Amino acid sequence: MPTIQSNKQPTIAIITAHYSEKLAVDTMIENQETFVRYTTVGESNIYTLGNIGAHRVVCTKLPTVGHDRSASIAAGNTTTRLLGTFQKVEYVFLVGSAGGVPHYTDYHKHVRLGDVVVAAPPEGQRFIYMYCDGAKVLENGAYEFETKSWGPPDLNLQNIALKLKEQGEEKDGPTPWVQYMSVGSAKLAAQEMDFSRPGEDTDKLYMSIGGSDVIEVSHPVAPEGSENVRDPNNPRIHLGAIASGRCVVGNDQTRQDFASQLSVLAYDQEFDAVVESVYGNRKDHYILIRGICDYNDGTRNKEWQPYAALAAASFMKAIICGMDAPTDV
Repeated sequence: MPTIQSNKQPTIAIITAHYSEKLAVDTMIENQETFVRYTTVGESNIYTLGNIGAHRVVCTKLPTVGHDRSASIAAGNTTTRLLGTFQKVEYVFLVGSAGGVPHYTDYHKHVRLGDVVVAAPPEGQRFIYMYCDGAKVLENGAYEFETKSWGPPDLNLQNIALKLKEQGEEKDGPTPWVQYMSVGSAKLAAQEMDFSRPGEDTDKLYMSIGGSDVIEVSHPVAPEGSENVRDPNNPRIHLGAIASGRCVVGNDQTRQDFASQLSVLAYDQEFDAVVESVYGNRKDHYILIRGICDYNDGTRNKEWQPYAALAAASFMKAIICGMDAPTDV
């Protein structure tokens, strides 16, 4: 990689896991430059540098993600190299798709396909991301979970996200991410890539009734007399904890019980090594932004993945544009 001038060093790092997620983020970046950092061992890293609003950013894609040890190590190493290469980075955004946690009866708590979940601490907690190492059934039938959790010491990014969400839910309130999605979708369409929103009839909700048996159920509707806050054409924004772990994601019952106990709104494809690397590199400002593409861990429903990635990238841009402009330029 060439030497980058001090005033062009990025202060924001964006990490994605899938090709569609990287494409979605790249549509939000202006004045793009691409660099390759060749490594003697393992895969080389490709970095896209540019501007979002008043900020310099760098975006990369993890070489692999998954549930095995080698994928976890590769993801952690890529994050460490990124933060070591660009030492002026102060803010880290983990942007992509995930599986939403549906609420079968409460319309206001229900997370649907195409929505965006921003990792923020549940009420009374400090963690934003949790990894479940193990789960065992107690004598009373309840589950006991072994977990690791992370939370940034500074919640500035989460506070900006909350303000954007609240403003967007006001009558005629600003929703800049919707405009960013429209522009991004048009850019991608010009490259013959379809990131449009799938039809509502493809958002099917199923409930486990024991064993491997499931039934299709209806999405909860707004209570009579209350306002319908959901726009069927655009993502709804949620703030809450995000989690991962095969022992909970792989079973419908444990997935729901874990989410209920710990106020989890989404599950992703095991980003604990990435979050641990961010934490280990002493980055005090980090956030996960996930577009919802299925009701598992974000790997099952490929139809919604491009749209979900674009929704997450667009809300990421709204947060970055809501940050104070850097003073060291």
